[in-house]
Amino acid sequence: MSHIEQAEQQAELQKRLWAVANDLRGNMDASEYRNYILGLIFYRFLSEKVENYANELLQDDDVDFADAEQDADLMQDLKDEVIDVLGFFIEPRYLFTTMVKKINAGDFDVEMLQNAINEVQNSTLGKESENDFKGLFEDLDLQSSRLGNTVAKRSELIAKVILSLSNIDFGEQDIKIDILGDAYEYLIGQFAASAGKKAGEFYTPQQVSKLLARIVTAGKDRLKTVYDPTMGSGSLLLQLGNYATIGNYYGQEINGTTYNLARMNLLMHEVSYNRFDLRQGDTLEEDHFDDLTFDAVVANPPYSAKWNPDDKLDDERFRKYGKTAPKSKADFAFVEHMLYHLNNEGTMAVVLPHGVLFRGAAEGKIRQYMIEHDNVLDAVIGLPANLFYGTSIPTVVLVFKKGRERQDIFFIDASNDFEKGKNQNNLTDENVDKILETLEKREDVDKYAHRAEVAEILENEYNLNIPRYVDTFEEEPPVDVDKLVKEMGEADAKINDLQSELSGMMADLVATDPVAQQQLEAIKRMLQWKTKI
Repeated sequence: MSHIEQAEQQAELQKRLWAVANDLRGNMDASEYRNYILGLIFYRFLSEKVENYANELLQDDDVDFADAEQDADLMQDLKDEVIDVLGFFIEPRYLFTTMVKKINAGDFDVEMLQNAINEVQNSTLGKESENDFKGLFEDLDLQSSRLGNTVAKRSELIAKVILSLSNIDFGEQDIKIDILGDAYEYLIGQFAASAGKKAGEFYTPQQVSKLLARIVTAGKDRLKTVYDPTMGSGSLLLQLGNYATIGNYYGQEINGTTYNLARMNLLMHEVSYNRFDLRQGDTLEEDHFDDLTFDAVVANPPYSAKWNPDDKLDDERFRKYGKTAPKSKADFAFVEHMLYHLNNEGTMAVVLPHGVLFRGAAEGKIRQYMIEHDNVLDAVIGLPANLFYGTSIPTVVLVFKKGRERQDIFFIDASNDFEKGKNQNNLTDENVDKILETLEKREDVDKYAHRAEVAEILENEYNLNIPRYVDTFEEEPPVDVDKLVKEMGEADAKINDLQSELSGMMADLVATDPVAQQQLEAIKRMLQWKTKI
């Protein structure tokens, strides 16, 4: 899918979502109604998934899903089969399409949707999928007074939203964009002024996700395991599947709402519940994946976040570096965590602020150890400013590999290659292709890329600031002094001619009263003085 096609699809989705949001905007702030919209989009997806699969199973029984409810034995067999494959079940009376019919018939009650949500959760109890669906709809509070003070009012509002969403074609059979992630980013960006920026509410733009995904999958058509320790909406993990066959997805996210979104996102993109293990928690404080290592690790962690470095040198993830990242800047703590979970054949790519390249003290020591002792830093790629919602700062992609034989670091300055957008800058497909092609060749490109040997890094005292290695200075064109003097002389002569002409015109003017005449004489004297100069 081209960048233009993707942008068109996103624009259409955003237009429709704005219309849906209008139904809720007067009742609650953005952080709340965003959850209702996304939760209902997801419920529609689950409903259609069950309905389509159930009807497929019933093809030879000459009965559709709705009629099967009349046969208890058949329904039980159907339920067992659907849960085994999909991990959950929804009865025909709770389907999204059933709700739409009831709304149109004037027979909808918000309690029906609440029962439907409970049905999804209950159908997974005691099953392998239980943890994957647990709490998925906890942000969809249908009892909230923000929806209305009575059941009737809440029912009316939710019915309105359901009907609006039923008219949007999400293309579930051929998902071409990160639907929930894109919707999430749009709603955050559109209404952040009222909702406020919250920790964890960072969504990695599609093109940046694409860049990282292509870096870590380069030369590989299959990855057994992939991991994102700050996964957000799961967009980075999902992008990996566009460039390689992925066995299992792993991820962790501190924000509960965003964690739920990631699970929804993977399910909507046909990643079965038994192929992902996503956890909620603070990655640096609670490492849910312990001694596991992965074929690829990607992340866009919160920039320069605060963390608690106390006793972290007792933690195997951080011990060998001898220093901990400062408590006000956790950037290298995330890098160390990611490296710990990267296997010896894997590739890791992480987006960080430029400060990680040159800050001194403990960060400088950690950076030196990674380069000098471990030889794991493979490339440094400078990105344009203003790519991300919530921050306009320029960022850098660091690429790490274990078991490297080469003793160099490849620098790319892509900071000037972007498409100007209305609110944010965008990487185009051409920009991404250029970065990847240059990275693969690892050859110097004037004003763009440089392969630095370790000796050069040492000479710069392990400072990796990109301008030290890629000279992007553009000299000003030489000034033709003779031409400039001539043009200035011509301009002065023209000014004098105009002033003389104006003085002549003023000499013929006569005021109608003494006061005005005094003012006129003063103006004439000023013009005469300027002409003499």
